[in-house]
Formats: sequence, structure tokens, C-alpha cells
Amino acid sequence: MWPSRFLVVMLVLSAVLLAITGSSASQTVTFSTLVNFDGTDGTQPWITVQATNGYLYGTTTTGGSGMGRGGGTVFKMSPSGVLTTLYSFCVQQSCPDGYSPDGLLQANDGDLYGITAFGGANGIGEIGGTFFKITLAGELTTLYSFCSQADCADGENPTGLVRGANGNFYGTTLFKGANNYGTVFEITPAGLLTTLHAFAGPEGAGPVGLIQANDGNFYGMTESGGANDWGAIYKITPSGTLTTLYSFCSQTGCPDGDTPLAALVQGNDGNLYGTTQYGGASAKCIDRCGTVFKVSLAGDLTTLYSFCLQANCPDGNTPLAALVQGNDGNLYGTTLYGGAVNRTCGYTGCGTAFEVTTAGELTTLHTFCIKAACPDGSDPIALIQDTNGKLFGGTAGGGTDGDGTIFGLAVGLSPFVKTLPTSGKVGANVTIVGNDLTGTTAVSFHGTAATFAIVSSSEITAVVPSGATTGPVAVTTPGGALTSNVSFRIIQ
Repeated sequence: MWPSRFLVVMLVLSAVLLAITGSSASQTVTFSTLVNFDGTDGTQPWITVQATNGYLYGTTTTGGSGMGRGGGTVFKMSPSGVLTTLYSFCVQQSCPDGYSPDGLLQANDGDLYGITAFGGANGIGEIGGTFFKITLAGELTTLYSFCSQADCADGENPTGLVRGANGNFYGTTLFKGANNYGTVFEITPAGLLTTLHAFAGPEGAGPVGLIQANDGNFYGMTESGGANDWGAIYKITPSGTLTTLYSFCSQTGCPDGDTPLAALVQGNDGNLYGTTQYGGASAKCIDRCGTVFKVSLAGDLTTLYSFCLQANCPDGNTPLAALVQGNDGNLYGTTLYGGAVNRTCGYTGCGTAFEVTTAGELTTLHTFCIKAACPDGSDPIALIQDTNGKLFGGTAGGGTDGDGTIFGLAVGLSPFVKTLPTSGKVGANVTIVGNDLTGTTAVSFHGTAATFAIVSSSEITAVVPSGATTGPVAVTTPGGALTSNVSFRIIQ
């Protein structure tokens, strides 16, 4: 199906993102291009995490000062768009530090952790991959190189990193493992890896990302395999017991979608939401045009929207990135192609940003590259939400130099706070991230008052109080009350 492993991994890197929920939305949309990349600072950028210092951190797939076309970068950006390149991968022969990074997450120690798709101590060409730590100042440590075991039993080409409730990280590898169909792994912050599951084709192949749901289990998808060989949705327990919940293309013509490439997101109704890049009800695209779907934790799937049912696909086609859910219950995402026809992209279009309700009503928020030379970017690949309420995203191409952009999208979402981590026991220390937190007078966990300390205008530390139950965290500031974007889960 794929012309090369590099293309497969690049598409997955473009798709697997951290989905962050937000606040209520309106239809007032303000779009702004914040950063234009020129290759020396990377190409194909996306933002993956908002850190406790208030900056946004992200990666680029290629470019930077590394060898050849560059191995990609780690960068930080202020909410106003001031960019600093922190690290360039593959500045040494054979790329022992890896190349094509993704998956930045912040741990309680304040450092960022991530993966590279290729390279490392055992990487040659399009194999390998690493797990790394990088400080907020840009000091990188490679903690694990994949394919360290005989026949790459530990997998290669890692994707989709997520932090578990126990403080360890969980992720997947697209290839290799004991059965050559990819793996699910657990890895400690020190780099000790345990393979939890090696896929076999009938249960799925090529896993592309994980989330930990509120039942404590992990859920993910595979880009192929399953009963029909077009991808599957699975559940895996923290100890490694895997259950295939749904196989795509279970209906004639694949109206339920096929070939998912993005992580799932759990909605505030407890269901999981996601996209498939192909399939759906429209026949206007090769392999059809993609879907948005809902699936219960038991595996009951409902297709909410099929892209490109209208002439020329003004609603977009080929959604790759994970969805973002606002506290209004609506979902936000991007399509790689489609949108209004224009001279640069022709009938295929250069992509869209969209909003879709959980009932399947879609609104296109922005069509990329309406103007010649695509000053706003083309082929959007990611969305994330800052605690100031604004959405940020990256594009694979376009901008003044053609190497991609970072854009802002204000759609009326209100400020909120988020917790690090999102679950814990009574007595645990929790970091609260937000904006304008100086002067905070109260913090509560689902209505139970907590002791806290103000670290900075973007960070508060709090202790989970006795008697707290699962629910939102509330922060009272001089500017008003702020509520966490997801409920904090109390672990017994």
C-alpha cells in the first residue's frame, strides 16, 4: 500500500498528536500565521505540548542543522509566535541521537520526553528510533535506542507516546517485534523498556498511538491488519492483555472508514473519537475521503461524518491528525487535502481546519492556501490548544519559504487550566498549568479545597486533598474562575 517506510512513518508522525480539550466555542474565527519555517529551523513543524513555563514546544520532521536534509528539530514558541530552535538532530554521522522527532510530553521532573522515528545506536536508514529526554533549555539525552534486541524484538520506528498514570511512558512501534507487525511498549523515565504486546496481523498491524482512558486501560488503532486488513481499534491493559474491539472496512465499500493514522481522544461523554484517512461514504477520492467516528469502550462504532460528499470537497478530505474536544462538546481537527479549489493546489485542495459536533454536523473554520503561494501554509498536520483558549497548528508546506508554518486559530474558546498528571492518589503533588495565575486565591479538586503554592504566572503546585473525588479542578484567580480541561481522576 505504501511506497516506502519513510512515507508511512512521516504520515503517522503527522497524525499522532496529543489531543487536549478546551472550553466553549463560538463561530467567530480569527486566523493568524505566526511562524514561517525556512529549513534551517526545520520543516513540517507541529506543536505537541504546552509546558509549565507557559511556552509551547514542538518538533519538525526534517531540516535544522543536522546532516543531509537535516534530522529535524525541537523548538519552543511563545504564544505570540517568537520561536527558538533548541536542538537539531543528526549532527553526527549515523545519527546516534535519532532523527525525525515527535511525541513531546512533559513529566513531573519538568523535562520533556519524546521519540524519534529513525536513527539511534541501531538505526541504519529508515529503521531504529529512539526515546529521549530534553530539558526546557535544550539539553538532550538519548535514553533508549530501538532495535536493541535480536531481530528487533523490541520493535522499530516508535510512534505515539503517552504518559501513564503510574508515571511511566507508553507507546507503539510501527514495525518489527516478535511477529513483525509492531509492538506496544512501556518505558520508564530512565529508559528501561518492557514490550507489552507484539502484534499479529489478524488483531491489527502497524499500531499508531495510544491514550489512557478513564477506566485505566489504553486504547489505540492500527493502520492495517484486523479482520479485514484495513486497520483496527484495540484495548490493552497496563499489564499487556490486548483485545481487538473493531476492525475497519467491516461494511461493503468501507463506509465505516479505513486506514486510521491518528491517536484517539476520549470525549467528556466517555466515548472515544477519531478519524480515518480513507473510506467513508464519498466516492470522490481515490480510496475515498476519510471519516470522523465515535466508538464506545466496548467497541460499538458510529460513523459521524464522511468527508467530500460535496463537489470539489470544500469540507476537506484525508483527515490525519487527532481530534481536539472543546468543553462545548464539539471536536476540532484538520484535513490534509481538500477545501476550496485554488490555483496552487487545484482540485485536491490544500487542507482545512474544521469543527464537528458529536452528532456529526461539520463546519469548515479555515481553508488553507486560498491566496497564491500559500502564505498561510498548506497541508495542515496538527492541532493543540493553549490554556489561553487559542488553537495552534502546523502545516507541512507553504508559508513564505515553503517549509511550513505555525498558525493560530481563535474560535472563541475560553481560558482553562490543565493538570500534570491528569490522575493521582490523595496526597499526590499535582502541577496546574494556565495563564495569569498570579494572585490565585483558591484551588479545589471537584469541590474539595486543596493546599497550593503559586510558582509563576503559568504554574501552580497543589496537593490532592483528602475526600477528593474524580472531577474537574477549579482555580480562582483575580481574573475569574478557571476549570481544568479534563476531569482529574482519583486513583484509589
